[in-house]
Amino acid sequence: MPTTSLRPNRRPGRHTQLSAAPDAPTSATAYKVTGLRVLRSEWAKFWSLRSSWITLGVAVFLLVLFGTIASYTYSPGAATGGPPGGASVDSTAVSLALTGVTFASLAVGVLGVLLSAGEYSTGMIRSTLAAVPRRLPVLWSKAAVIGPIALVLTSIGALAAFLLGTPGLDGENIALSLGDDGVLRSLAGAGVYLGLVAVFGVALGVLIRSSAGAIAVLVGILLILPGLASLLPDSLYDNINPYFPSNAGSAVYALHEASGSLSPATGLAVFAGWVALTLAGAGYRLVKSDA
Repeated sequence: MPTTSLRPNRRPGRHTQLSAAPDAPTSATAYKVTGLRVLRSEWAKFWSLRSSWITLGVAVFLLVLFGTIASYTYSPGAATGGPPGGASVDSTAVSLALTGVTFASLAVGVLGVLLSAGEYSTGMIRSTLAAVPRRLPVLWSKAAVIGPIALVLTSIGALAAFLLGTPGLDGENIALSLGDDGVLRSLAGAGVYLGLVAVFGVALGVLIRSSAGAIAVLVGILLILPGLASLLPDSLYDNINPYFPSNAGSAVYALHEASGSLSPATGLAVFAGWVALTLAGAGYRLVKSDA
């Protein structure tokens, strides 16, 4: 009795199914998440937002505008250039040129908040963290993008404010040139301070996860807190006043160290410490909490 073959019929020219090559790269290895790639991604996101261009432009514009106006409207005996909280009053060409630092700090701080907290408002943070499961590189990359950008552009703005305001102080005893001792250091210090404020805004945005809330906290810390502290007893106020973030930051770009204020190096260390502490809190919440 004939038997049927159980072997499958192979037609000539018909190919059987091929297995994947053992050395073929998978998507995980071909698109491995690295710090540099996360940084490039945040760089692209930053410049693709219209708010980034507008807010940076506003910060530089305010810095140049108020510095130039203060120089051309200067009159001897007028107290100008004092930082928030009244840490020092230094009526020199540099302090006049940096009159707009307070307004510029709000602009770059708000930009930092929008860069981080804005993703929580739109829900984009879920896609970001899905692409970068380790999470912390996202925070470091945002800070590494906005900090240097704000530093460079605001330093250029501070230099422009000084140069544009110099003719308005011609003949005044407070007039200075770029070659005078401490001038370039002070102008660069303003850029460093504003760069740190931008990073501070990023950290607050990740920590609070609300654009409105983080902006309110930013304004409160930089502007309102030193004024409220003046209600404290004088002995206590004099001891803690120089260490408030805005007062420590103002010491970074002060041309002359005023009585009761910090030196530029100490002010930088204190303000950088505030920023680092906020970044640490933001990093902890980013890792431990759901988006």
